[in-house]
Amino acid sequence: MRMLINVAETVVADALRGMAAAHPELTVDVDNRVIVRRDAPVAGRVGLVSGGGSGHEPLHGGFVGPGMLSAACPGEVFTSPVPDQMVRAAAAVDSGAGVLFIVKNYTGDVLNFDMAAELAEDEGIRVAKVLVDDDVAVTDSLYTAGRRGTGATLFVEKIAGAAAEEGAPLEAVEALARQVNENSRSFGVALSACTTPAKGSPTFDLPTGELELGVGIHGEPGRERRAMMTSHEIADFAVHAVLDDLAPRNPVLLLVNGMGGTPLLELYGFSAEVQRVLVERGVPVARTLVGNYVTSLDMAGASVTLCQVDEELLRLWDAPVKTPGLRWGV
Repeated sequence: MRMLINVAETVVADALRGMAAAHPELTVDVDNRVIVRRDAPVAGRVGLVSGGGSGHEPLHGGFVGPGMLSAACPGEVFTSPVPDQMVRAAAAVDSGAGVLFIVKNYTGDVLNFDMAAELAEDEGIRVAKVLVDDDVAVTDSLYTAGRRGTGATLFVEKIAGAAAEEGAPLEAVEALARQVNENSRSFGVALSACTTPAKGSPTFDLPTGELELGVGIHGEPGRERRAMMTSHEIADFAVHAVLDDLAPRNPVLLLVNGMGGTPLLELYGFSAEVQRVLVERGVPVARTLVGNYVTSLDMAGASVTLCQVDEELLRLWDAPVKTPGLRWGV
């Protein structure tokens, strides 16, 4: 097993210790698995808490900081965090203005965040929840009832985070987060399987010369397998799948996201093909983000996420953000 680790059992703890050393602007509780912006709670500001299984970095811990998340709860690799983590995070960031839970639509995450919301409310913390379910590839999957939550999570966390940073009330931040999710769609493609530290071998069988169209971020099956396609052909398939579901009337934010094992050279080339399809379909692109943001360990592949925006959503997207994984305007 060629991995830069000590032992599989300490991978997450070791990563958290490294994050703490690299980012003193964060408070990283290694034992309790909670990452909090150091200035939390911020008076008069809604707290934003998200989380999920590790292995998708920089999602979610890399998006903690001014203009985005207030706290994140990392679970074990591809495993939901537990309610105690979420309650601890909510308590750490609650200024009295309430806390918004941003939850990707995976069964474990949904159940645990629901339980955490009840426990937090018992402690006097006002909690709202937003479910992210942007993946158009399949209706149900191995880990979900309904669509999976993928790349749109970044858009939700950034735009809602900007609103919270400006002092918007909980109801308004929640409404914006729901609007972003409703206006977003994603589609992912795998060129190789990922390898978890615990298993030490590929998590699913993807023969050489084949790809998975519509793969999930844990390697869940998509729509179909095909013989290897060119970047041009993959962009045609992925973007048409998104646009046939979204049918945007306004300009879009575009995220061309790497799954962890695809170099930027390939991602930028793929981004050019995605832009070509959008031009052909008459869809104007307001902003583009290319890179590894919602990953699946070492999986080779990419996903495309579009979010239809109006002037206000675009303003909030452009607002300053200062996190380990996303930073501009500061």
